[in-house]
Amino acid sequence: MNSEHDIELNKYLAKSDTKINLSDFDTEYKGNKIDKDESVELLESGKAKLSIIQDVLFADNRYGVLIVFQAMDAAGKDGSIKHIMSGFNPQGVVIHSYKAPNSLELDHDYLWRHYIDLPKRGNITIFNRSHYENVLVTKVHPGYVLNEHIPGINSVTDIDENFWNKRYKQINRFEKNIYENGTIILKFFLHLSKDEQKKRFLKRIDTPEKNWKFSMNDVNERSYWKEYQSAYEEAISNTSKDHAPWYIVPADNKWFTRFLITAVIYEHLSKLNINYPGVSEEMKKELITAREALMNEK
Repeated sequence: MNSEHDIELNKYLAKSDTKINLSDFDTEYKGNKIDKDESVELLESGKAKLSIIQDVLFADNRYGVLIVFQAMDAAGKDGSIKHIMSGFNPQGVVIHSYKAPNSLELDHDYLWRHYIDLPKRGNITIFNRSHYENVLVTKVHPGYVLNEHIPGINSVTDIDENFWNKRYKQINRFEKNIYENGTIILKFFLHLSKDEQKKRFLKRIDTPEKNWKFSMNDVNERSYWKEYQSAYEEAISNTSKDHAPWYIVPADNKWFTRFLITAVIYEHLSKLNINYPGVSEEMKKELITAREALMNEK
């Protein structure tokens, strides 16, 4: 967004068809091209630029934009969405935060509730958690899959590696289909360290106005840290594609997390071939007539 502070975005990109090891990616920013104070100014500048792009995106009315956020608890998804998207016109942005599927959703395939929430042309949709929960939390807790009543899946022993490979392929087909029909897809994994998560949990406990954010279940899930890291590695390795890339964003420094996400979104959207619609010669004549009528009003 600013040549003086250029960040190598590809450093955080999970390359297509590449085995990902999260230990190869930092959870905190270790560069020297930007500091916390500079990031605030650059973030505001980036949001202003995204606002302009959003206006053209809406007027062009050909592309929708899907932004996916996934992370461990307390990684900062909500805060990142709040800070980055505050520069957008709220009429063109929809945020969906997904919880455990209800009975109606379980009566459909796991992609159904996400498909109906996809962005309209000209709009931006954010998935705060997403269809990826079906290869993350369900992989750590495979018993949840039994609630889906899938033919041939009668017990946890039926949920083998072949089952998960099929799911990755299903997700890839889903994303390829919506991409080919005009949806730009950007996926962000907020990569938080276990130590930083502990600090943030303690802060939620020790700060009264943050108590509402805390859930004992968050601590319970923390005991599955290794299993979740492995599930994320497998999911990202199998589903990061050129048309639907995953970015592994350091999440220990919230200021850098927000800056980097903004930079990635701007980088991708600024490359779209979008323009304000042109007007016909007949319309131009009507505009001239309308202007004259307005100027001649008494």
